[in-house]
Amino acid sequence: MADRPFPFEFSIVRSARRRTSSIEIRNAEVILRAPPGISEKQLLIFVAKKQRWILEKIAEQTRRINTVPVRDYQQGGCFPYLDGVLTLQIEQAAGAGVLRQDNFLRVQLSRRSRLTDEEQTRRLVAGWYQQQALTLLTERTHALAARMGLVARNVSVKVTRSRWGQCTTRGDIQYNWYIVLAPDAIVDYLVAHEVCHLRHHNHSAAFWSLVEQVCPEWRQSRQWLRNQGAHLVL
Repeated sequence: MADRPFPFEFSIVRSARRRTSSIEIRNAEVILRAPPGISEKQLLIFVAKKQRWILEKIAEQTRRINTVPVRDYQQGGCFPYLDGVLTLQIEQAAGAGVLRQDNFLRVQLSRRSRLTDEEQTRRLVAGWYQQQALTLLTERTHALAARMGLVARNVSVKVTRSRWGQCTTRGDIQYNWYIVLAPDAIVDYLVAHEVCHLRHHNHSAAFWSLVEQVCPEWRQSRQWLRNQGAHLVL
């Protein structure tokens, strides 16, 4: 596209299924979604009309991103997990490992590792969270899908920049495993959202109606995730 006379960058995603243009802002990044036939001039006019709103949203999200918590990977450091908080108990051991005991996360550091204690702790804690997320999300996804008469072909987790979850037309569901840093109700909303995509591969009225049937508080949960999602990091 030609030079864009705006104080921000934006990417364009065209889809044959779209009939109108819309603007989405995630993590202070602007995405313009448009139908294939709309001209460059029309897109620039559309963005210009929304410029003030876009700048306000970018500023708002940037402030939120800049307040992302810094995790303490030292003895006694606290980490959110679902509806609770886990406190680190770090100890030296023959081999590395992580074990949860009530509200404590026992992190055993290998004496033979060449990594610093903090580097070991970071890797071990991240690995524990990722494995817990995979187990929990797999169980909840298959359980909800079964209750709805649906089938999720495969469930996986990874850290993604802009999405908390996605469902393919083949029935594969992927989640951002940082979601287990959120309260339980938020996790349930995300699972409901993605499982409902097994039936409706869009965000139509029928899709949201189905979400409401299985997660009546979805609006509050979605808003919480929009407001607090940037804080869900390790």
